[in-house]
Amino acid sequence: MRAVVWVLVVFAGCVSGHPGGIGKKPRATPVDASASGDATAPLPPWQTIGESVDGRPLRVMRLGNGPRRALWIGGIHGDEREGALATAELPRAFLGTPGAADKVTLTILEDANPDGSARNTRGNRHGVDLNRNYPAKNYLPGDSRGERPLDQPEAKALHDLVLAVKPDVMIVAHAWRGDTFINFDGPAEGLAERFGRESGLRVKPSDRIAPTPGSLGSWVGHTLRWPILTLEYLRGSDQRANWEKTRSAILAVIVGD
Repeated sequence: MRAVVWVLVVFAGCVSGHPGGIGKKPRATPVDASASGDATAPLPPWQTIGESVDGRPLRVMRLGNGPRRALWIGGIHGDEREGALATAELPRAFLGTPGAADKVTLTILEDANPDGSARNTRGNRHGVDLNRNYPAKNYLPGDSRGERPLDQPEAKALHDLVLAVKPDVMIVAHAWRGDTFINFDGPAEGLAERFGRESGLRVKPSDRIAPTPGSLGSWVGHTLRWPILTLEYLRGSDQRANWEKTRSAILAVIVGD
């Protein structure tokens, strides 16, 4: 039984305001994929939703056509790339999961900070931590946080993507020195606990770790009250081992019950 995944051609800075819709008039292009779990099905192309300060593309891929909406962010700090291979492997793992494409629409943002990744820096080209530049209630201006929320193009593009997708679950890949765990913001405790059971990772609420003014988790989880998970891989760890350890947990929370 073959299914058709509809890929929306997206445009930077345009948000339709409809669940899962990006761009004012998205154009649908059929891509052959199997809802029964065909990991060899052709992948849809990456689409550009914006640019970094240095002009690098911010690329997304959309898979599946189900009502459940999931958003994966492959990285936001340029010196925390331990989840890069997980991002690369996720599309085929998702297509290879029986029934996932009929149940879920998965949007993958490859890297929210390509300039930082190229420079191996936490912040973007302006030195701003893109995980402190969101219009959360706890936002504080500063040299490393921007003069105002969303004054960095990468943060604005991701902000618009989140509002367009309206995710039922959102996972952001990070890395932590000396530890690995899953933490959560907003109404995501149940999702975090399931992730922990599947992966063996400890669960930590974000508000018990450190203050994060203007963070993506603060904005999505506490201002919007949408569930968001932060996956903290161990800094300097093997990317293949990271993916193998968390693969089933990532798919479990994306696909849901």
